[in-house]
Parts: sequence; C-alpha cells; structure tokens
Amino acid sequence: MKKYDAIIIGSGQAGTPLAFKLATKKMKLAFIEKEHFGGTCLNEGCTPTKTYVASARRMFDAQNGEPLGISIPDGATANLSKIKKRKDDMINKSLDWLTNALENNKYIDVFTGTAYFKSPKTVVIDGEEIEGEKIFINVGSRARVPNGYEGIDILTSKEILQLEEIPEHLIIVGGSYIGLEFAQIFRRFGAKVTVVEMHGRLISREDEEVSDTIKEILEGEGIQFRLNATCLSGTQDESGEITVKVDCTEGSPEIRGSHLLLAVGRVPNTDTLNLKAAGLNEDERGFIEVNDYLETNVPGIYALGDCNGKGAFTHTSYNDYEIVAENLFDGKDRRVSDRIMTYGLFIDPPLGRAGMTLAQAKASGRNIKVGYRKMAYVGRAREKGETAGFMSVIIDGDTDKILGASVLGIGGDEIISGILNVMYADSPYTVIRDSVQVHPTVSELIPTMLENLTT
Repeated sequence: MKKYDAIIIGSGQAGTPLAFKLATKKMKLAFIEKEHFGGTCLNEGCTPTKTYVASARRMFDAQNGEPLGISIPDGATANLSKIKKRKDDMINKSLDWLTNALENNKYIDVFTGTAYFKSPKTVVIDGEEIEGEKIFINVGSRARVPNGYEGIDILTSKEILQLEEIPEHLIIVGGSYIGLEFAQIFRRFGAKVTVVEMHGRLISREDEEVSDTIKEILEGEGIQFRLNATCLSGTQDESGEITVKVDCTEGSPEIRGSHLLLAVGRVPNTDTLNLKAAGLNEDERGFIEVNDYLETNVPGIYALGDCNGKGAFTHTSYNDYEIVAENLFDGKDRRVSDRIMTYGLFIDPPLGRAGMTLAQAKASGRNIKVGYRKMAYVGRAREKGETAGFMSVIIDGDTDKILGASVLGIGGDEIISGILNVMYADSPYTVIRDSVQVHPTVSELIPTMLENLTT
C-alpha cells in the first residue's frame, strides 16, 4: 500500500491550491479527481457562465443602441456554436496549464477515479488502496434533480453549456441565482424563456425589494414568470416537446417548451465517499460536519468547499483553503466564522451582496439605520443609460458598524467590495461616508447616500 503525507480528494478551488501548497512543503501527496481538474468553477460554473454573460451583453448592446443615439442595423444574431467554442477554448487553456503543473510536480501523484474511505486513513481508488496521514475532502456539489421529471431530456447547469443551438423555448424550473442568470443569457441569445418558481417571489432569501426589482428588470427583457408554482412535474412527447405541469393560483396549468433546465439547488458529492467507514459525521443533507477550522470529527481529516455546507461559492472554497493552509503552516488562527458572507447575482445589471439582508437585521433586534439611493438618482448610471436598481446599506445604530449591503445596479458586483472592505476593517460607516471618491462614478454616491440615514 502506498503511504502519503496527505491525500486530497477533489480538485476544486480549495483542493487544487492546497495541493501546490503542500508540495512546496515537500509533502508527498495523492491528488484524486474523478472527472476533471479545476472543479465546478472552471468547468461548468463561473468561467463558462460568465463568458456566456459577456456574449449576451454584446447582443443586448447590439439591440439597444437607439436610446443612446446609436442606430445599429437589424440582424444581430447569437451563434451559440461559436459562443460555446470561445468558452471551451478558455477552459481548455486553463486545464492544459493545470494538468501540466500537476503531472510534472514530483511531490504530487495524480489519481483518476472515484475515491471512497475504507478506514479513517485509508482511501480506495478503483480498487487501489492508499494511506494518508492527513486527508482533505474537496468533492464539491452537483445540481439537484428532483422527482417528477423521469424520462425527460432535462438540462442542468452542466448540460446547458453543451448546447450548440439556441432553444426555441427554454423553460427554467427554479427562480434563484443560477436559473436567473441562464434566463437572461438565453433570452438575449433569442430564446423564449419562462421561469417557474415555487415561492411567491424570486430569490426568496433576498429582501423583497431586491426580488421585485430583479423581476421587473427581467420582465422588461421579455422573460415570463410563473410564481407560486407547486406540484411540479414534466412529460415529453415523441416530437421532443416538453410539458411542465404546475399548480398555480394564476395561469395555465401547463407550460410547453423545447428545452427544460432544472435549477433547483445543489447537493454535495459525498454519497460515494463511504463516510461511515472513516467515522465521519454528516448532516441530514449530506454535508460533512466540520468545526471552525474545517476539521471533521476525525482528527486529521478536513472538508473544504461546497461539501461542508459552510458556503457554496468559489470565493468561500478558496477561503477554506486559506484557512487550512495558514493554520497548518503559518501559525495563524483563521476561522470560518471570521468571514463575512458575500456573493453576487450576475445578471445585467448585477447584484452585489454583503452581510445581512434588511429582513435579517430587523429580526436581530438591533437598532438599525438604512442608507438608500435609487440608481436613477446616480449621475453615472444616467449617463450610461442604465438606471435600473438601487443601493442600500444597513447600519447598526448603536455601533455605527455596517451590518450589510445590497447594490443592485450597474457595477454592483464590483462596488460591493468597497463596502465589504470597511466591514472587514471593523470600521464605522463614517469612514466611507467621509471619503472622497472618484467623479463621475457610481461609487461616489455611496458617501452621499450615507449622509442621510433613515430608521
């Protein structure tokens, strides 16, 4: 049996940098990947979807020049085959570099296959047993496929990126982050799009104004919505047409389309690991339980990334790597609980989020104050002709610290970083309120907004 200083299972955004970090410490390690290096982010998440977002934006610009005085001849079309090729080329370039770097590192043995535990220190890959002093699990997650769609050619966020022809009518079940991004992408490419959501509003974890504004923006581009849709199921006829059956208070009980995308959440890829053999605890959803340092209940075994339930983003996965690596090798005391939740919705205009929502802040019982400004009152947004959305910052009225922020509007995914930095500095909101920002920018209105707080 081969024995290693460490075993890493999964090559996502935590496992890959950790492998190179351990190699710099001259630790001999086994690096196991069952499908493709780079994990979800590189292959079927951030990188490919944001290349599609960029192409969709070009289509939007080509069709919306008139309000800015630019006459663009009719006839712009989206070539999905070329869009896909650009995406594939970008991914393959990164994969080639990563594969070469891993296979040529003398401290890293690469294994391809599905791994599972035989004991707390023994892992099996395609019949071969290896042993590791430390084991790091970074197996990620996959799209959840609920019951009711058996026998249908469904798409998930993985398969939809392999299409080479634009759907005639794309039905999307799931009105949250992934579903909404694909809805706008394919509507701009030229597809008819209907989004079906079981809740009464989109992305229900956000504040109501965020949900309502996003719906208004997307409806303005021709996307149709069916909310409060329960008892969902689907069928497919001999011609390939798909029918989604919904139980709604309004509208037809059936929606017919050419393609169906299921975007109803994700589940951790822990079901093949045989966690019981290692004595590892998991919760009712299959996430591996970890402490504040990302170590499991079994000393020497860590779970990083989506599979630990502590975050479902590339940036939280990479932060998991930073926490583990710096605590092990740099004498740090970094913890999961130290990070402030932040993320984005990459529709156009994007949403940038940090910390609490307004509903969460009110529920906490704190004395809160709110800074608010519509994008229609931001000069830079008006100049660009993109005035949809608003910005909002929530302040603790007793400490003057920022509790959370939502920036839905042009540049919102980038602007949120400035607010987030003040939160990490644990400084009062007055630091940014009294700062001097570049003119003319959207960010310059944040200090102005913070001059007039309401309770």
